[in-house]
Amino acid sequence: MKRRVAGLYAPVFWGGFIGFGVWVSEVSTLCLLPLFVSALLVSFVAEWSLPYEPGWNHPAGDRRRDILHALVNEALNALGLLALPGLVTLFAIDGAWPREWPLWLQLALAIFIADAGISLMHYASHRVAWLWRLHAVHHSVERLYGFNGLMKHPLHQLLEATSGLLPLLVLGIPSQVAALLAFAIAIQLLLQHSNVDIRMGPLRRIFAWAPLHRFHHMRYGRAGDVNFGLFFTLWDWLLGSGFYTPDYQIRQGDLGIGSRPDFPRDYAAQLLDPFATVTLSREPVVPPALRR
Repeated sequence: MKRRVAGLYAPVFWGGFIGFGVWVSEVSTLCLLPLFVSALLVSFVAEWSLPYEPGWNHPAGDRRRDILHALVNEALNALGLLALPGLVTLFAIDGAWPREWPLWLQLALAIFIADAGISLMHYASHRVAWLWRLHAVHHSVERLYGFNGLMKHPLHQLLEATSGLLPLLVLGIPSQVAALLAFAIAIQLLLQHSNVDIRMGPLRRIFAWAPLHRFHHMRYGRAGDVNFGLFFTLWDWLLGSGFYTPDYQIRQGDLGIGSRPDFPRDYAAQLLDPFATVTLSREPVVPPALRR
């Protein structure tokens, strides 16, 4: 029974909440907020009921920090949505967005375009030093659970959002579709960082959910430069950065930034860290099963 639930959890969670989001947004996009809270509660219950790593369910002095990151970053998303009509007026090519399409198909197009921009910015954030300093805040986590997918430096959040949204602004994305896109990204982040023992089967060739993304958070230096996609694995296969092996189970002690075991845990200190002078430690040895 547990194995069946593990196989159904991710596709049902993803399709169910995003599909229901499309339906309720026809009434009001404000309905997406309580729907996301419901998704968050389901995520927590599932992580305690069917955990991948039981130790990751217990706070490690990071709960308050993660909540602050989530509140600030979601508030920035809300401000972006409020500013969207004005930005579309400034940048959009008139008539470029297919408004006659069904809402679900417009959302699918928005997800595909945003996924390309955000995934490429993510890839660049592991290649460009100053981008990495901002992105390192997210990689400092030493346990993965759904909520810390929202843990990002606000400046890096702004850069990622811009890379995903700018092409959509030029196309003239409607506010309703943009709100649904923000909701879909939040749902995806819950799944991507989930501590549920998800069994993906052949879906791991398509979706960038937790079983793949955990390898991206490895503490072993460049071994973690894999699986950059937000929604889909397509961009990783094109970039040559896709990686998965059943021979290594990522567990407690495998996550974080190996060269910075003393990375600050406090919220305010994490905001300042990208601008501070730091001393790097020697990278930990990469386990043989993770060598590419």
